[in-house]
Amino acid sequence: MGDGCKQMWSARLHGPRDMRVEQVDKPGTPEPGEVLLRTTVTSVCGSDLHWYTEGGIGDLKAKSLLVLGHEFAGVLEEVGSEARDGLDQPLTAGQRVAVDPAMPCHRCEFCEEGHPNLCRRLHFCGTWPDDGSLSEYMVMPARTCFPLPDSINDTEGALLEPLGIGIHAVRLAGVGVGESVAVLGSGPIGLMIMKLAQLSGAAPIIATDLLPWRLEYARRYGATVTVDANENPIPAVMAATDGRGVDVIFEAAFGDETVAQAAEMARLGGRLVLVGITNKDNIVMRASAARRKGLTIKMSRRMKHTYPTALRLAVQKRIDLMEMVTHRFPLREADKAFALNADYTEGVVKAVIETPNP
Repeated sequence: MGDGCKQMWSARLHGPRDMRVEQVDKPGTPEPGEVLLRTTVTSVCGSDLHWYTEGGIGDLKAKSLLVLGHEFAGVLEEVGSEARDGLDQPLTAGQRVAVDPAMPCHRCEFCEEGHPNLCRRLHFCGTWPDDGSLSEYMVMPARTCFPLPDSINDTEGALLEPLGIGIHAVRLAGVGVGESVAVLGSGPIGLMIMKLAQLSGAAPIIATDLLPWRLEYARRYGATVTVDANENPIPAVMAATDGRGVDVIFEAAFGDETVAQAAEMARLGGRLVLVGITNKDNIVMRASAARRKGLTIKMSRRMKHTYPTALRLAVQKRIDLMEMVTHRFPLREADKAFALNADYTEGVVKAVIETPNP
């Protein structure tokens, strides 16, 4: 789509459900410690859909045009001096890479404590004011890049980001062998969590969703019990655990009534990890249920230190990242990809947007 000069194509959000593919200035030469990427694949995330449908997430709103996209892979066009990857290895032009969209400062107290996902100065692709990957080219810090082996394609490289979200959530929960797990919401993140829970030895693994085709995918990714959430799922979940309740529950939907359901279906002393982003920017559960059960509740904030593990799982084929990809669009049809995903039609699970060679 590019014209070989100083312009490139970019999908920019002008307002809720108003995405336009337009020509903009191409980034310049990378500075020391930076790389110029030619993006190849971006996959659509549920958090992207908040920006697309609402123009923001919670109290954070876009105050100017915004390029979405944070699950992505690309090819290094140029590398600045001292450009070293996320494993502190030198980068060279022509390498294919997966890209961690988080850009922490690496200097604040939270970064120093090993929590870059909680960085005080965190920048993140596709979150205002930082543009994301739905452009032909972009400049990124070199240390966000992780080279891809030939056995991993660019789409799989883009999906290492949501896999990393799942890894972080499962680590927070401390899922143990033989523990029961419920995943509320069988979208891509929920599917990642199910497979990771299965790899951790959890059983049974219970999945809920409103959409029947997503429950079918849940079975493929390790769910042993699936529950239609169009009706109250609590009785079915309790029956699946012989009335005891679930050891570990992951809320991976949009965080509204599912949070309250999670508290009700948890066992005494159970753990609840909230992964989904609520539409209403609040969390509601019956306080007496959570208190009397002595629940441990954790909020999962993106991820940290997960790309090496995600890459190993993908290389070893411990998880099938490609199976959940149901739709593909070129960059010029990015608006169609988002509209389809936002309306949850045509059996969509994971839509990806491909940037053709200029």
